[in-house]
Amino acid sequence: MSSYLPVVAVTCLALEARIAQGLGVSVVCQPSLELLATLRMAVAHGASGVISFGIAGGLAPHLAAGDWVVGSSVRTDEECFPTDRAWARALLDALPGALHAEIIGADAPVAHPTEKRRLHAQTGAVAVDNESHVAARIAAAYRIPFAACRAVIDPAHSELPPAAVTGLRHDGTADVLAVLRSVVRQPSQLPALARTALEARTAGAALRRGRRLLGVGLAFPYFREVALDMPAAVEAI
Repeated sequence: MSSYLPVVAVTCLALEARIAQGLGVSVVCQPSLELLATLRMAVAHGASGVISFGIAGGLAPHLAAGDWVVGSSVRTDEECFPTDRAWARALLDALPGALHAEIIGADAPVAHPTEKRRLHAQTGAVAVDNESHVAARIAAAYRIPFAACRAVIDPAHSELPPAAVTGLRHDGTADVLAVLRSVVRQPSQLPALARTALEARTAGAALRRGRRLLGVGLAFPYFREVALDMPAAVEAI
């Protein structure tokens, strides 16, 4: 393995980053609005591929917390990035029951069921997260394989309470004081916050199980098949 460049796993939460780590994997954990520069630097130093790994919001009504989605492509309002077919197939083979479908990337959390239903109806995407579109853009710029593999945390019918959206530190860990302040300001969100905590526990357990199944390089299929020729420079994205 030492003669091969690792794949770069793109995450936002510290929990996702800890789970993603392993042989053949280098992890980037950064808030979505700051992710582009950090990920670009990491890939420029050498990478076999880029994978968006972690949790996602459900858009399709049949998806429950803990269900896996392997991206067939990643969509934004203006672009659509296909994922690598062989890598997607390897992920699907490793994750029984995973859904192969489109994911949509958003710069901010999609918290309300009404917005989730709108996105699903307009795009057909089954899940949404805040990192996949950035990861896809960088992988396309460097012409290296890209994959997206996400476990659902909040289903389409679940609304994320304000405390769940705002209670994160820059390093992706929970800001307990921020959560408490949000609850004090809006105590009515407590039932939704408790439900979200249970869904997060389910999604976290799914991530851990799935990571063990994916193995070296998060199921990257090319370590023994290709030598990558990284471009010397990439145009501004």
